Amino acid sequence: MSTITTRNPATGETLTTYDMMSEAQAADRVEACHRAFLDWRKLSLQARADHLTKIAGKLRDHAEGLSKLMTRETGKLFKDGMTEVELCAQIFEYSAQQGPKALADEERTHGPKGKRGIVTYQPLGVIYSIQPWNFPLYQPVRVLAANLMAGNGCVLKHAAICTGSALRLREICIEAGLPEDIFQVILIDHDTSDRIIEHPHVRGVTLTGSDGAGRHVGAKAAGALKKTVLELGSNDAYLVLSDADIETAVKFSTMGRLYNNGQTCVSAKRFIVTDAAYDAFIEAFVEQMSQIPLGDPMEKETKLGPLSSDDQFQTVKEQVEQSVADGATLLCGGKAPDRPGAWYPATVLGDVKPGMPAYDDEIFGPVASVIRARDDADAMRLANDSRYGLGGGIFSQDEARAVDLARAEFDTGMIRINSFGAADPNMPFGGVKDSGYGREHGGFGMKEFVNAKAIFLP
Repeated sequence: MSTITTRNPATGETLTTYDMMSEAQAADRVEACHRAFLDWRKLSLQARADHLTKIAGKLRDHAEGLSKLMTRETGKLFKDGMTEVELCAQIFEYSAQQGPKALADEERTHGPKGKRGIVTYQPLGVIYSIQPWNFPLYQPVRVLAANLMAGNGCVLKHAAICTGSALRLREICIEAGLPEDIFQVILIDHDTSDRIIEHPHVRGVTLTGSDGAGRHVGAKAAGALKKTVLELGSNDAYLVLSDADIETAVKFSTMGRLYNNGQTCVSAKRFIVTDAAYDAFIEAFVEQMSQIPLGDPMEKETKLGPLSSDDQFQTVKEQVEQSVADGATLLCGGKAPDRPGAWYPATVLGDVKPGMPAYDDEIFGPVASVIRARDDADAMRLANDSRYGLGGGIFSQDEARAVDLARAEFDTGMIRINSFGAADPNMPFGGVKDSGYGREHGGFGMKEFVNAKAIFLP
């Protein structure tokens, strides 16, 4: 039987080794989850909500331990881990507070005489959740909270490097009183995962990952006639328009590029700067980025820790080197320190053009790609010149105009104006184009995997 070994990316230290499951063992977990679902689905909406509220409390009780574990497994800043735990608690609470109303039966009418009809939102069964490592707690929680509230069971395949975080989340849920089998964690390889998608008790599949992974999982699920929600990669553009306040733009651009050590799907990656703002922005932005030191992720003052693994380090390093070879200018960073661990510095690339990894692809690390635009209209065109469409941002002192651009022109699922942030329980989360489809948060996720059942009364 093969194994998974987790390592601390800040030191290279080996943490824990876990046995992988066979296909039969994983299928047993799916079947156990289905049996638990048959009881869980009968609970009232309020009873499910009460369970979620208790889980939120237990997460807060264990916040420090969870944050340390995430830091050890992925290099995440400890303070960011604490923020992540709190966000997860808020997601459980939001689902508990909003779920009974959002999922309640709706009275409607049908026919020319207005006869009574009912729309009822009924759970489907086991939802298979495939999640990445960059937010070891948040990624599975945003699926888990919504689907437990909807009455579904959940089977999680987490990224190997944060196996400990996945198992600890399940332990805490059980400690909070959640039935033991309604949430399962399976440790399997990709081939076994494909076969789990086809399991007859799996009724829906949700993935957060790359667009390549989304194509693969989406095709497998479609072949088995399973609904999917896919939250995939992105190369978010942040526009610095001609009237932007440069200080605000630099502040949030730096924050947006370095958040979570630069490893966030919905974060600032491409900076599209108009001629009118270019010189002032680039001078201040490069100065800010060049002054960000690498530091111990456990220390409160640290702004940039290691990448999540040696593999991730190699990918980022090669993307930067290829972009420079293709003509990009290295404005700061770009040279990894000679020390153990997956450390990569804050980096800014200028003269970024189509055909470069820095323009075309997602760089999942602290690397900013700066692209020059003639004017505001050209900036908007360049922003949409991407196969991705998850998030984005606009810096402008004309808020009304920025809102109009965000609403009518920006071809993405989420746009920040004069700010940066990742997710909020009350706002929908998801993208378009190669960034996937479906929505989580904001009440939308609770209805992605339900049977909207019509009942016609005479």
